[in-house]
Amino acid sequence: MTSDPFAPLFTRQTCATLLPATTADKFFEALFGDASEGSYDLELHYVGSDKSSLRFDLLLQERPGHCLACNLTYGLPQVFTRHPVINIKGIVAKVQSLLQEKGKTGEWHLGATRQISSSTHAIGLTIGLQAG
Repeated sequence: MTSDPFAPLFTRQTCATLLPATTADKFFEALFGDASEGSYDLELHYVGSDKSSLRFDLLLQERPGHCLACNLTYGLPQVFTRHPVINIKGIVAKVQSLLQEKGKTGEWHLGATRQISSSTHAIGLTIGLQAG
């Protein structure tokens, strides 16, 4: 079994710098004008890699007293793809700077929202790796 050569780069702490905990509040402030209206917090989690890509999850964690309804999260991949507060392009650029000589990022995409539990949903972020 081969270990993931990128796993040491993308610790929980590193992922928290790529997508800071304050991002959800900033997103809801931009969306609703009030961060307290937001129903979830965001966290970036490294899932793993293969020869052609790095895989992360954007975890949506339900906030106390709020409901993480599926109908509110299924459209988020399209919103997150282009929203300047979430800034997926910026996350990919930061990933590239962490990779240094270990690889070069290519195209990226967000997958569909998946329900992990009633209080946690995930949106997959796949970042392609280019040869040499």
